[in-house]
Amino acid sequence: MFRAARPFIFRLDAERAHWLTVHALANAPWAAGWAADPVDDPVTLMGLRFRNRVGLAAGMDKDGIALEGWQRLGFGFAEIGTVTPRAQPGNPKPRIFRDVGSEAIINRLGFNNGGVDACVQRVARHRAKGMLVGINIGRNKDTSPEQAVDDYRYGFEAVYPVADYITINISSPNTPGLRDLQAEAALDGLLGALADTRARLADAKSVHRPVLLKIAPDLDDAGIRSAAAIALKHGIDGFIATNTTIARPPGLSAKVSGEAGGLSGPPLAEKARHVLRTLRAECGTSVPLIGVGGIDSPEAAKARIADGADLLQLYTGLVYHGPGLVSRLARAVSTS
Repeated sequence: MFRAARPFIFRLDAERAHWLTVHALANAPWAAGWAADPVDDPVTLMGLRFRNRVGLAAGMDKDGIALEGWQRLGFGFAEIGTVTPRAQPGNPKPRIFRDVGSEAIINRLGFNNGGVDACVQRVARHRAKGMLVGINIGRNKDTSPEQAVDDYRYGFEAVYPVADYITINISSPNTPGLRDLQAEAALDGLLGALADTRARLADAKSVHRPVLLKIAPDLDDAGIRSAAAIALKHGIDGFIATNTTIARPPGLSAKVSGEAGGLSGPPLAEKARHVLRTLRAECGTSVPLIGVGGIDSPEAAKARIADGADLLQLYTGLVYHGPGLVSRLARAVSTS
């Protein structure tokens, strides 16, 4: 079905196609027919039982409007967001660009979302449905660097009751100054504040939520190791490797490569794999790692597991290869 529909989908503006797809999944039970048989290959990490190792990456469904749809497509888990304390429109359009020849995407969406409180209400309604949901949090664009910790603390407190895990996003290239939070002193301050917040919430609500840190692919090895050490010091449970890259590897079309924003898809894969391997070497075998970035085939999925990933996430591969990719990858890395 996707193969027949793809030429028509790709004639649409990339952002319009994106949101039409998400809304179709949110409102059309027949969308289950887009997927192959869902794969049950349970894996337990961070005290959570994932249906299989393949999840939806943050950015595809920022507001969590299609959670039942992602579950029907066979995902083992879904990460929604990035959500911010206050709703915001994001950056001016156009802001998503396909590079069909390399099966890549450049986006500069800029955390467009309806705000964390509306997102929490949707996730709360989904909680009894069975699929694990992580929520990815960030700061508002107009929040000053000095107040960034307050935004993260607000988001953390808001999602804590309903998220199965929480991801701290300090690595998007599309919010000015956000990646500055990866610097040692800033990261230490932010994660220290959130560790205190989690301890208070865990005591008050009698539940411990796992917390992950999403790493940029553009950090050098020293930066990766420093971020890992600081995160582990503050009790971060795992890492997502990686966000999109500001690099422009060879092979992109001239028209698309000149666009500002974060690059995803196969041209990101080698950078993402390097960060993943560096994190695994730094953290040992006990820290959960999620691999994301250019995973678009069973062979790529197996390679990322071999690099040290415990779980995988998809976004751009889903755009180019359709929902059947979910089950193909989950079956490829199944341990059963």
